[in-house]
Amino acid sequence: MPTNPLNHLNFSAGPGALPESVLLQAQQSIIEVPDVGLSILGISHRSDWFTSVVAELEDNIRKLLGLAGNYHVLFLQGGTTQQFSMIPMTLLRGRTTAADYLHTGYWSGKAITEARREGSVREVWSGEASGYRQLPSEEELVFAPDAAYLHYISNETVEGLQFHRVLGRDDVPRICDMSSDFLSQPCEANRYSLIYAHAQKNIGPAGVTVVLIRDELLKDAPGDLPGFLDYRNHIQAHSNYNTPPVFAIYVVLLISRWLLNDIGGLEQMGEINRRKAELMYRTLDESNGFYRGRAELQARSTMNATFNLRDQKTEQRFLAEAHAAGFSGLDGHRSIGGVRASLYNGLTLAAVEQLAGFMEDFLRRN
Repeated sequence: MPTNPLNHLNFSAGPGALPESVLLQAQQSIIEVPDVGLSILGISHRSDWFTSVVAELEDNIRKLLGLAGNYHVLFLQGGTTQQFSMIPMTLLRGRTTAADYLHTGYWSGKAITEARREGSVREVWSGEASGYRQLPSEEELVFAPDAAYLHYISNETVEGLQFHRVLGRDDVPRICDMSSDFLSQPCEANRYSLIYAHAQKNIGPAGVTVVLIRDELLKDAPGDLPGFLDYRNHIQAHSNYNTPPVFAIYVVLLISRWLLNDIGGLEQMGEINRRKAELMYRTLDESNGFYRGRAELQARSTMNATFNLRDQKTEQRFLAEAHAAGFSGLDGHRSIGGVRASLYNGLTLAAVEQLAGFMEDFLRRN
């Protein structure tokens, strides 16, 4: 168990843990990028080297997801918050039909607010009545055949909820925020018209957002969008429309290499993440109610395990002792409190085993 507070294990919901081998390569790149002779912090975004970084990263993501040739792969700034606006600006502005949105938690609520600035939104389903502790069954969902598009979040980071299936109709554009489970397991990416994910959970540091967008989705996009908010400009410039976050994109490249070469692909990554989640939830379920999982069983996230303890005083003592023991980032989101253990790609199974051991020890002592 870690005891040095300077060597904490990162269970934060973001920025998440990065693999040690990637951290070492990133550290070296700040001094000097191999075969370049310059610090990554001083290499021009217009250099041939950076052009090759973007090209390789695009190719690696295509390989990992089996992505068809009619998709563009973009590396943008602004996080998911900017995508909450860019998507309805592109697909909803000026339309007479509504867009279908699912309101499954904190972040989908943010997306709905922004979409309503651009046009009509229909909430297909809301989890508000349950306190966002569950997700809808297939029988509860009725999607409009003429919707401008369907938008949902695959994994609600705050509440610890995750869809384990693809939603919607294949004849309506399917848009998905995969920020907190992107490249964590196999994904039927070709069934989506647009996927977006900021990097700071599973695939890199904050500062870059990956957008996968099917070419035909943009055929009727408005012609008067601000230049920076028009996907077509970023496609034409190969993610180099303005000065991009060179360092962040390079680290995402290192992660993609790690997934391909060290892990062996998304099937293997998914299996590792499944084992981490199973251990975490087993620790909760075998505590006789001492640790109380927040999400319904069938909606539990493999990325974010959220739970409470029997009372607030015990919960605060748990968080304080966990932090002192070297487990960082376990505080729940400010909107709901509690405890949240995030199990992203870069967090090892050994780290989860150490947390589970701490939790079992804390239970015995309390």
